[in-house]
Amino acid sequence: MYDVIIVGGGPAGLSAALMLGRCRRRVLVVDHGKPRNAPAHNMHGYLTRDGINPIQFLRTGRDELKLYGVEFRNAEVVEAKRRARHFDLQLHDGAIFRARKVLLATGVRDQLPRLEGLAEFYGISVHHCPYCDGWEWRDRALAAYGDGKAALGLALSLRTWTSDVIVCTDGKTRSLRPFRGALRRHRIKHFPQRIQRLEGKNGRLGRIVFSDGTSVARDALFFNTGQRQKSALAEKLGCEFDRKGGVKVDHRERTCVPGLFLAGDATRDVQFVVCAAAEGAIAATAINKEFQQEEGLVL
Repeated sequence: MYDVIIVGGGPAGLSAALMLGRCRRRVLVVDHGKPRNAPAHNMHGYLTRDGINPIQFLRTGRDELKLYGVEFRNAEVVEAKRRARHFDLQLHDGAIFRARKVLLATGVRDQLPRLEGLAEFYGISVHHCPYCDGWEWRDRALAAYGDGKAALGLALSLRTWTSDVIVCTDGKTRSLRPFRGALRRHRIKHFPQRIQRLEGKNGRLGRIVFSDGTSVARDALFFNTGQRQKSALAEKLGCEFDRKGGVKVDHRERTCVPGLFLAGDATRDVQFVVCAAAEGAIAATAINKEFQQEEGLVL
């Protein structure tokens, strides 16, 4: 019986494990080793760690946790049930682990555009977050990919970093009709043609080729095509969701299920590594406070 099982070994999960380990709680982190930002060469916006490789960041975090006795298991949790006084978590190999409390730090999965050539450029010159990668493409020729309001919103956001932005809606010719005034006002060109492929070299985007034979030179492409929960555990355990598909939590990262907490991108709030780490720390202190209350250590 563990005090806490943390599902997900990203910044939220590791940050929580650090705090709970320092509180002398018995902690198990279960992680399948497929972080959302694995394709990226660098991560940004984390004070003192700006530009670090995301995989190296996670390795460093794991190394720091050894001092506090945090245990790790490289696996995927496929089933979870809440019992009267604990949770049962089943791994993909059939093993079952128990914990008094559970923290889900499972994150989300981006729905990637289905574009020929995307895999070559993703994480190098094709991105989903302007805050994470916009600086590297400042004053360059950028494309915003998506549909309707989401595509235009992304294009307007990119204008913070460059004045040369176009919108590609990949065959959805009417999706921006309600926003023609905004396109003109901000001098953003709309390319409604279906995209045939992305071209470039060594991970660097060079041009977007359309099915009608035309093309446009671009240095990078940002997309806004949605995301979904990476894990079904929150739903299986009875969590509530908001209209955006995020798991509802209170200000201390508690879900509506007693003993179950959630931190990181799965809340669909601000999705930065630094924010996920902060949410993990907040959840950990709330979890430890509940233990203290159960132990009669709170007035």
